[in-house]
Amino acid sequence: MVLRYLTAGESHGPALVGILEGLPAGVPVDRAEIERQLARRRLGHGRSPRMDFETDDLQILGGVRHGRSLGSPVAVVLANAEWPRWTEVMGVDPPADPEALARTGRGAPLTRPRPGHADLVGMQKYGFDDARDVLERASARETAMRVALAAFARALLAEFGVAVISHVVRIGEVVVSQEAMVPGPGDSDAVDTDPVRCFSPEASARMQERIDRARAERDTLGGVVEVLAYGLPPGLGSHVHWDRKLDARLAAALMSVQAFKGVEVGDGFRSAELPGSKAHDEIALGDAGPNPFVRATQRAGGTEGGMSTGGPLRVRAAMKPISSLTRPLATVDVRTAETAEAIQQRSDTCAVPRAGIVCEAVVALTLADALLEKTGGDSLPEVRRNLDAYLAGLADLPRTGA
Repeated sequence: MVLRYLTAGESHGPALVGILEGLPAGVPVDRAEIERQLARRRLGHGRSPRMDFETDDLQILGGVRHGRSLGSPVAVVLANAEWPRWTEVMGVDPPADPEALARTGRGAPLTRPRPGHADLVGMQKYGFDDARDVLERASARETAMRVALAAFARALLAEFGVAVISHVVRIGEVVVSQEAMVPGPGDSDAVDTDPVRCFSPEASARMQERIDRARAERDTLGGVVEVLAYGLPPGLGSHVHWDRKLDARLAAALMSVQAFKGVEVGDGFRSAELPGSKAHDEIALGDAGPNPFVRATQRAGGTEGGMSTGGPLRVRAAMKPISSLTRPLATVDVRTAETAEAIQQRSDTCAVPRAGIVCEAVVALTLADALLEKTGGDSLPEVRRNLDAYLAGLADLPRTGA
């Protein structure tokens, strides 16, 4: 892995912290663009009230000078707006009076784990008797930092004409038709304008109605996000080892996002229903561009053998319904061993629209890493020279061995 990142911090702690290592020197850094990406993560019909005051106060503490990356690790901090109300409950130092704190609303131990959440297994794994020690880190609040760090990866990709965009194709049982248009690289603003980030107005209206019904029923909904990447060169990733396959890396990245349970590349599971004559993309010679070969269709989703083909990348990820319900599910109180209702934590009715931004982020980080793995280079000009040389050599491939 060339481009690596780490995040730290809890949902109601002082801040989220991120380190991005491996970004070449000379990549343009626009604070306003990072803040715009963070604001996009707060979009969407079905969001919780928390999105209204989650301001994501951004600080860049290292790795950038005068609007350009330095090649050193990038350090980012996002202050949590609610921290002043949680200083005692989430403080680093032991409380002065633990018993008094435990009797307060926020400080009381959470002993009724939520089905579908990390609560119970996390308590078992780490030996905790309070689910807050798990849920604060397992919270999707962590994804704000991944979105911030991905803005640097997006800036690198943009230097080479690569654009990443997402849109919602399913919420609950409401699905976008197969005949609906797919957003192109310039349609991001149009997608974001829609309340559920759906590119089909007809499906969007039905999705919004379904979310409203779920909210009235005190229930939650999941769905499916499609992420597309345009402008990729062929040959990112590799067939030679399992952990270098691009589609495998994308699947791992998307499955690492909280509440996501499934991933497919291209036609994915649908291709399992088809004969080979209808499942694969036939190859032809193209008329222009650095890649002399084109695919007649895009059923494979822009990857073959664990490598990018040079066509549009298309990957879908399925998100389960949020596990925090205002109509709690049955659980067991780990303190009393009695049947109980699960704890309630503030959450969305449907987080799928804004989860698409997080999916964009992890895809962008994965693609930027794969690009740098292919090109090498400590500075942006060096990466550009190496990529240009590789692309120039592609035109000679049909004559190799002739």
